[in-house]
Amino acid sequence: MGELALRIGVRSGRSVASHQFHQGALRVLRPHYLDDSGQVCYVVVNPGGAYLGADLFLLDVEVEAGASLLLTTQSATKIYRTPGSFAEQRMTLRLGEGARLELMPDQLIAYREASYRQNTHITVRPTSSLVMAEVITPGWSPDGASFRYEELRLRNEIRVESKDGGIDLLALDNLLVRPPAGDVTGLGFMEGFSHLGSLVVVDARVDQALADELHALTAGHEAHTGISLTRTLAGTTGLVLRSLSDSTEKLNGLLGACTALLRERWHGQEPLNLRKY
Repeated sequence: MGELALRIGVRSGRSVASHQFHQGALRVLRPHYLDDSGQVCYVVVNPGGAYLGADLFLLDVEVEAGASLLLTTQSATKIYRTPGSFAEQRMTLRLGEGARLELMPDQLIAYREASYRQNTHITVRPTSSLVMAEVITPGWSPDGASFRYEELRLRNEIRVESKDGGIDLLALDNLLVRPPAGDVTGLGFMEGFSHLGSLVVVDARVDQALADELHALTAGHEAHTGISLTRTLAGTTGLVLRSLSDSTEKLNGLLGACTALLRERWHGQEPLNLRKY
């Protein structure tokens, strides 16, 4: 069990924490800055090392107007056996006008007999910029056989708050992964692939041309990829990319290439190098 709250504002041209709270098995490391852009990077840590049955983790993150946050994790999120009840993470994200959030966790690993639910509620403003990437990986046994997790449910609810105070639904992104009994990689399930990558982007600069460019970029990677756009609401649009592969490394490479394009074009930043390994 764990709870974490983090609010990021701007002070003297740099993004800093204006509020921070944690209890239980969640906390953040000291902030650091990867470049001179003023974007602050926080690393979420789970000292317990894994999620277990009936565990509940609550995260509340607010990026105030004009602030920029890169949020990542210290290591992979591991879901072990969950007899009796699923493990759950509930995250609330709020972005102010001109705020920017990059959510770049390490992979989610589901082990044998694991059941997990992840619910993320996101509220952005028309000038906010959100980029979220995630990789789902099945756990492996010592003899190399696939562990058979039970199911993963990931739900992103994205809303846009307009200048007049109205809040409207931009997208509801539901993902259910339930391997068939006996094989997590068989034909008919995820097209025979074992790993899944997701990229969600919400920004006023998202359009069909960007979707086409990202799709062309993914063609150079060993993965099966599809991209869809949301409707445009209050001048902002969402993009959802799904990619299937047979390794975490391949998906990290693909998602890294996509986020590198956005970082350089929109913010003049180098590709991410979190130096965790």
